[in-house]
Amino acid sequence: MPTAVRSHAKINLGLYIGAPRLDGFHGLATVYQTLELYDVVTVTALRAAATALRLTSNDSRVPADSRNTAWKMVALALTALGVTAVVEIHIEKRLPVQGGLGAGSANAVAALIGLEAELGLATSLGAPSFERSSLDGWETTRLDIAAQVGSDVPLFLIGGTVLGVDRGQQVRPLPDLEPVWCVVATPSVGVSTPQAFRDWDALCEQEGLTPQAGQDKLNELSRAYASAFADSIPRGGPGTGSSGVLSLGEDRAGPRESALVRTGILSWVANDFERVVFSQHPSLAEIKRILLGQGTPEAALLAMLSGSGSALFGLYKTRGDAEAARQRLLAAGMASLLTRTLPRLAYWSEMLLEQAH
Repeated sequence: MPTAVRSHAKINLGLYIGAPRLDGFHGLATVYQTLELYDVVTVTALRAAATALRLTSNDSRVPADSRNTAWKMVALALTALGVTAVVEIHIEKRLPVQGGLGAGSANAVAALIGLEAELGLATSLGAPSFERSSLDGWETTRLDIAAQVGSDVPLFLIGGTVLGVDRGQQVRPLPDLEPVWCVVATPSVGVSTPQAFRDWDALCEQEGLTPQAGQDKLNELSRAYASAFADSIPRGGPGTGSSGVLSLGEDRAGPRESALVRTGILSWVANDFERVVFSQHPSLAEIKRILLGQGTPEAALLAMLSGSGSALFGLYKTRGDAEAARQRLLAAGMASLLTRTLPRLAYWSEMLLEQAH
């Protein structure tokens, strides 16, 4: 029977970009965070004398050929494994297309997990240690293939809270955030990521940001991220309470100081893309203002553009605060989705909807 896999979205808890490099890429430092929101990717695979791929979707905007990240991932995986098979992939879109939520990249990893299950290659579902010296051969290959498919694909082989550096494809797990309510605003306006990078390059030239100066800044920021999350681990072991993860906001049920507030992360995280995207799309800056809700009892802990957009998100202490933000967006004629952040253990334990037998 087919294997159906949840393909979860992500947001960026800050995104810092360097000047354009000689290789055409941009260095960056970011913290990725997976969400409970998901597409469903269903895979059917049978070993055969020759490989044949077929991809369908309920959304006509999804490429149904080798341009699709899921198609690329499966094709590269079969080649790396030395396996030929007839593979059918169906992507049920529930997430915005090109919204800055990593939906296409997540689809690629979900297709890989489905392929492994279909071919009987998956020994277990779960995030490996991600210390490259301790990874087995296939785990290393998986990460390498993911980086070939896209810069933010490898994060979905970890899940939860993830530090991304270089062009985003070098990833390492961070201590997880305790699940917190999240509102994702989904504007109808489209943001071109290539254009956003071109605008960023022009800004770098205008401000005289050199590749070396940009890299020095990114190195400093990535160290700050790692240190802030590491400093959030209470003495006696990782995590807070029985959940084994970190608290982002004050618990309304009682006075509990936020580990991340204590270390100051929320005071300095930002998304560099906002500097160029908001000038091109002022309506997105207004959505961020609505999400923040400054001066209200339901104000967001954090709100910003995710990736290059056009989706924006706000994080909230309670569901009530999140619902209040949705009402503010609704009054402004803006669609939104209510969700929560998704820790690593839950990300892997809930991934499979159906598994072939």
